[in-house]
Amino acid sequence: MRLFLIPISTGRTLIYCKRLDAAVPAKQLSYLDRITNKATATWAKWETAEKGWQKTLVTYGHRALQRIPYEEWGLKSVPPLSSRRETEELRTKKPVELLYPKNAIQTSKVLGLLQKLATERQQLHRKRMWWSIVVAPLTAPFALVPVIPNIPFFFFCYRGWSHWRAWGGSKHLEFLLKENLIQPRSLADLENVYLRHYPHSEGAKTTDEKATAECADGHCEEVMLLKDTDGRALAKMLDAPELVAEVERAVHQVEQQLKRPDQTKKPDQKEADEKNDEKNDEKR
Repeated sequence: MRLFLIPISTGRTLIYCKRLDAAVPAKQLSYLDRITNKATATWAKWETAEKGWQKTLVTYGHRALQRIPYEEWGLKSVPPLSSRRETEELRTKKPVELLYPKNAIQTSKVLGLLQKLATERQQLHRKRMWWSIVVAPLTAPFALVPVIPNIPFFFFCYRGWSHWRAWGGSKHLEFLLKENLIQPRSLADLENVYLRHYPHSEGAKTTDEKATAECADGHCEEVMLLKDTDGRALAKMLDAPELVAEVERAVHQVEQQLKRPDQTKKPDQKEADEKNDEKNDEKR
């Protein structure tokens, strides 16, 4: 696998993992992977519906998916840590390449930033995973509704799986850092993307220095480093098609957050707000 650090703004960065291993034969897939593939195929089929409850479900489903924090999507892209994977990585000691733009992230702070991204949401995903697992069986009465599937049940199952994947991905990153299996490397093509938005900096300023330059009277203004249109260019450059949606989602969410007057909230306050947002989504 290969890791990417994609700065979205002067204060927020997207972590994304590209899988490099060859396709695994269906017979070798785990039971959970088979269920996931089946669910993906079913959803893709519903997306082709022109009307009916499938079309309505897909429409509202996409809106709900877009509200899932980009940090969760990024961690989900990292394969969850398993005993087999841990044993294999300890045996081979093969380093995982981490690509980043050195004109947007100081080289000396790359591993520290990755450590933060790997650990700051671990407990959040763990708690929400168990909460979803506990709540899912309580939606059983909805199965009595004819024709339409038990949507609440599948929703909580998906959220539980999503949080499990994000939690597993964060544990994997933490393990790689602990074993010194991360190999950072600045990519010139990535640097050029950020130079297009800051042509006068000539790559001299990092995001930290840009953020400092925006500070006045003790107040620091966070600024965007990417536009949603950069997603396609980055995906093509890094040969990672899924990165289009990841970047577009991250840019949109960060832009919305920066428009809020409470953007300077502390991490624990932001976590509480995220939980309230998720509860509101479930009520909808």
